[in-house]
Amino acid sequence: MTAVATKSSAPADRKAGALGGRMPGWARVLLWVAVGFLAVSITSYQTGVPQLTSSGTVQAAVRLGIPILLAALGGLWAERAGVINIGLEGMMILGTWGGAWAGYQWGPLAGLVAAAVFGALGGLVHAVATVTFGVNHIVSGVAINLLGAGTAKYLSTLVFEPISRNPRESPPVPKFDTYSAQPLGTWLQQLEDLQRVGISDLAGILGGLVTEVSPLTMLAYLLVPVSYLVLWRSPFGLRLRSCGENPVAAESLGVNVYRYKYIAVIISGALAGIGGAALILNPGQAGYLEGQTNNRGYIGLAAMIFGNWRPSGLLGGAALFGYADGLQLRSGETSVHALLYAATLLLVVVVAVQLWRRMWFGAGVALVFAAVTYAVYWFTDELPDELTAYTPHLVTLVILAAASQRLRPPAADGLQYRRGED
Repeated sequence: MTAVATKSSAPADRKAGALGGRMPGWARVLLWVAVGFLAVSITSYQTGVPQLTSSGTVQAAVRLGIPILLAALGGLWAERAGVINIGLEGMMILGTWGGAWAGYQWGPLAGLVAAAVFGALGGLVHAVATVTFGVNHIVSGVAINLLGAGTAKYLSTLVFEPISRNPRESPPVPKFDTYSAQPLGTWLQQLEDLQRVGISDLAGILGGLVTEVSPLTMLAYLLVPVSYLVLWRSPFGLRLRSCGENPVAAESLGVNVYRYKYIAVIISGALAGIGGAALILNPGQAGYLEGQTNNRGYIGLAAMIFGNWRPSGLLGGAALFGYADGLQLRSGETSVHALLYAATLLLVVVVAVQLWRRMWFGAGVALVFAAVTYAVYWFTDELPDELTAYTPHLVTLVILAAASQRLRPPAADGLQYRRGED
């Protein structure tokens, strides 16, 4: 009876998985990236808003997405070891202050190192609370956020106020130099200026990625494959991830669970601190400013969840959130309003995919959202300033809601562990 049921359901499974089960994960990602690019490209020319794919917008997206990417990587390291790190925001704040303090004194490289150290200290406090004393991970993370903000405010008043005459900001901090790939950048700019559908859009995106790139940006992107190789392709990473999946079994095999959790959370804090340094040492910001992280630690955590606790996935999430932030800062209400048209096109594609898979309810829900999104676009000329400013946060909520059905966190993530317990 079981064999009959399996046999009869096999064709349906194959048909339902025609776009999913048979296609490798990387191919699905590339396919959706291509669909997204096509939707934005069409939108750019249908709405007359070239800023959607301009090199300037992409440069802003990269600059704003790097802190989110580094915070997401920090969350990945901690949670793969079984420790939820809500304190990423506080560790980023510590990184911004440490980066500004050392950067002002000794230059951007010293600022980068100091930011990593200050963030790591926040990670160490979180590890002591959660691993050694068994404090609830969420409670400890919230405490780290409050402690980071309070410590930075106190130190800023103590150190920066005599120099800048303002306890809320530092004096100007030296930046990393930026580099452009020439003559490639000039050639891409010429293609972008042609304003040809598809070609100019691709040239604008590529041009933004190879123009005025700082060493800190290169380091952030390099840390993505490095994290993958260490966590998924090394004995050290296997032991660390085993602590997040089944610490009791890991301990029975001789893994020092406490040590690996400490290492992971300290690295997590250092990465978040470097994310804070990206707000200080990359072009576009004078120096430390109170509140400049603007909840990017939480958005980084959302990018990590969107990426399903995988380096490649969180890279896509950080790019998406950085793009939304950069777009609203550069072009404001008009460009964000045009995104509604692109969202409608994407939802139509989702409807087609759901119909192909014979998932009628999902297709109906996507169709309703597509109709509502297009109606908002059609009956409005631009979005209010108050709504546009929160575009990255709204994108965060929408993406997390859409991705919630396929998430698979580490099995022991956030669970209290005591050595020797079953």
